[in-house]
Amino acid sequence: MPLGRQMQFMLLFSRQGKLRLQKWYVPLSDKEKKKITRELVQTVLARKPKMCSFLEWRDLKIVYKRYASLYFCCAVEDQDNELITLEIIHRYVELLDKYFGSVCELDIIFNFEKAYFILDEFLLGGEVQETSKKNVLKAIEQADLLQETNHCSLYAVPAQKQKLIF
Repeated sequence: MPLGRQMQFMLLFSRQGKLRLQKWYVPLSDKEKKKITRELVQTVLARKPKMCSFLEWRDLKIVYKRYASLYFCCAVEDQDNELITLEIIHRYVELLDKYFGSVCELDIIFNFEKAYFILDEFLLGGEVQETSKKNVLKAIEQADLLQETNHCSLYAVPAQKQKLIF
């Protein structure tokens, strides 16, 4: 049984309103995505720190949490449990922390592909696919090793065999 219904999207943005990561689990036009992003970033940033991290927006619930200089913001269906969504956000932050060793905004900026990869190993189609941090990190470690092996073998080929034919 799934831990919740489908998450609609996840946004990560800075205190200055700069979008750092976005993952959409529902089909929307780019125009609609930009409009939603702008609206939600403004709404969340305008809220006071002591306010509740849940808000009703359109026909969805918005669940957000600030970690250091980044806001993690998720939209879920109205029937979904906000606390589970908050735990999903927290688990993702824990995974990022474990991988990067105390993650910061710069890690997300300069290693955004890893941040997406970690998210994709954790969530599939907006639903939690793996609850074990250990298993997610193991899969990421294996992918890193494979990438490193492929990268090293590319440069291990003698120079005369590296000619590209067009």
